[in-house]
Amino acid sequence: MLTPEMVDRIVQFDGRNLPVTSLYARIDAGPGRRDDLQVRVSSMLDQIRPMAKDGHLGHDARLSVRADIARIKAALAEERWAPGAVAIFACSGRDLYEEVVLPPMVGDRVLVDAAPYVRPMLTALSELHRACVVLVDRASACVWEIYQDEMREVRSIRDRTVRKSIHDDALSEYRVRNKADEYTKRHYRNVIQVLEELSRADGFDLLIVAGHDYAVPAFTELMPQDLRARMAGTFCAEPGTAGVTEIRERADAILAQYERQAEQQLVADISGRVLGGRLGAAGLDACLWAGSVAAVQMLAILDGAQAPGVVCRPSRWLGLTGDTCPVCEGPTRATPDVVAELAEAVVADGGQIRHVADSDWLAGYQVAAALRFQPPPRPGA
Repeated sequence: MLTPEMVDRIVQFDGRNLPVTSLYARIDAGPGRRDDLQVRVSSMLDQIRPMAKDGHLGHDARLSVRADIARIKAALAEERWAPGAVAIFACSGRDLYEEVVLPPMVGDRVLVDAAPYVRPMLTALSELHRACVVLVDRASACVWEIYQDEMREVRSIRDRTVRKSIHDDALSEYRVRNKADEYTKRHYRNVIQVLEELSRADGFDLLIVAGHDYAVPAFTELMPQDLRARMAGTFCAEPGTAGVTEIRERADAILAQYERQAEQQLVADISGRVLGGRLGAAGLDACLWAGSVAAVQMLAILDGAQAPGVVCRPSRWLGLTGDTCPVCEGPTRATPDVVAELAEAVVADGGQIRHVADSDWLAGYQVAAALRFQPPPRPGA
């Protein structure tokens, strides 16, 4: 599972003058995936083979890069990666080899540098949602966390309740019912307090509430506004009977629907900005320039969008073509996926990104953005 702690651990690795090989590869599903992956990873490894012979690197560094390539090729032959993406960090001379499973939005990339290249992982982290699922009854509740592909129970709650006696008369029954309602509300408030504590500790993004059809609305009515704002949906389930598999399936369906609606709303907002002549940009060329000047607040990327381009590190300029940066007049670096470079730049500048599965409007542009401010005129324009 990809976590901030995992990224921090990799960032803190010290190669002590030996380079680190960082490789990212998309793992597709379906027929031909093995051959396609073999071709793409082999091509990336071919890009860094000259470094294993480069006289500018020391003897130990060349041996380490050569061993990194061999280790990655051996891992590729084992075919153990599930569909999605994988990041590999290797520095054989310092006994580093780590594989990190990533969401599928990460593009192919290889880099040999003094430190691990973690920006694509940070970009992937920015899109991942942590969801909380609570199954609530009158006197009990169970809370799970869903993050990436894992669902784990984080809290089980049981509070006091009132039991009715067969000897209760009508008046006593009325009192018992009132007392039971009081205990139920107290229980709901206890559960809400637990959710608020989990929110502060773990920072979940979305909340799903399940339970009897009478319990769910009574519970949600007591929730404070900050929890209501995170509600992704509700569903009816029988506490004590519904299994974890059923809870996970129902929760996943709600999260998928929530994501689709959020994507549609985002595209509608950005298209409204663009068509209305407000702070919006559509198309790779316009978005690359906006990203170059840190003007992008939210970037929408159509799933699968990828294009070659060029990057200038000193000026942070991103473009489709050009050997020379128009900002600093320095040399540019070719990249096989300038869309991924743009996404990483947006996240580094404090913006957000979202991959959109399906959109007729966005399909015509591949990328579009909501802007913080109107970008200045381009150099030489």
